[in-house]
Amino acid sequence: MSDNFDALIAALPDLRSGVFITLQLTVGGVVLAFVIAIVLGLGARSPRWPARVPSRILIEFFRGTSLLVQLFWFFYVMPLFGIKLDALLCGVLALGLNYGAYAAEVVRGAINSVPKGQWEAATALSLSPVRKLRKIIWPQAWAIMIPSLANLAVMLLKGTAVAYIILMHDLTWETDQLRQTTGNTFFAYGVGMIGYFLIAYLMVLGANALERHAKRRLGQGPPKGGLFSVRITDKATAAPMPAANAGGGGAGAGGGVV
Repeated sequence: MSDNFDALIAALPDLRSGVFITLQLTVGGVVLAFVIAIVLGLGARSPRWPARVPSRILIEFFRGTSLLVQLFWFFYVMPLFGIKLDALLCGVLALGLNYGAYAAEVVRGAINSVPKGQWEAATALSLSPVRKLRKIIWPQAWAIMIPSLANLAVMLLKGTAVAYIILMHDLTWETDQLRQTTGNTFFAYGVGMIGYFLIAYLMVLGANALERHAKRRLGQGPPKGGLFSVRITDKATAAPMPAANAGGGGAGAGGGVV
């Protein structure tokens, strides 16, 4: 066992480099996926077919094709057409497009779940469509979609593990190199598993903080708890503020609820 730990210590610089590449893929993929989710999510619920139809086609295409195949296309097939992309860019594009298509449905569903009364109240205030979305609908939809988007972000992190097929020396690649050095599969992939878990757990903590902040802006913030505490939300507190209360507490709670 001491030999395994000696090999681990010797491999720490390479593992650190692998973690850095995994983080680059994750951050780049999450940012791209979020932008795509907003664009396609809003487009998919548009009443105008020139925006709705292309959005639906893109969502279904990238949801319906394998991430592995998309990586192969960007890295190995596109050069056949004279388009050669860097391996990191290929990974970010494939991850962002694939998970962005899933996230677009989260965005669309969250916006549709905002109570009808909020839409009607915003219309009664003669707000423009952009101002209605930005000031009234989006803050409420944002609080709803954060947990689902956080789950997709963690899944995207785990999806980076297939980047080794495009010759990226990420955490999975370096974990396999450790396995070859030690000859101990259990030890090497145990180290890799712990690495992915720690990154994912930090992402979850960040998403929880973001969700609490979004709900506090709506006057729905749950009580603060410990790191491992179970949060129980009171239904009366979690319910969206009725449009009838627009004149009083809505603006004071953060300006996001009519």
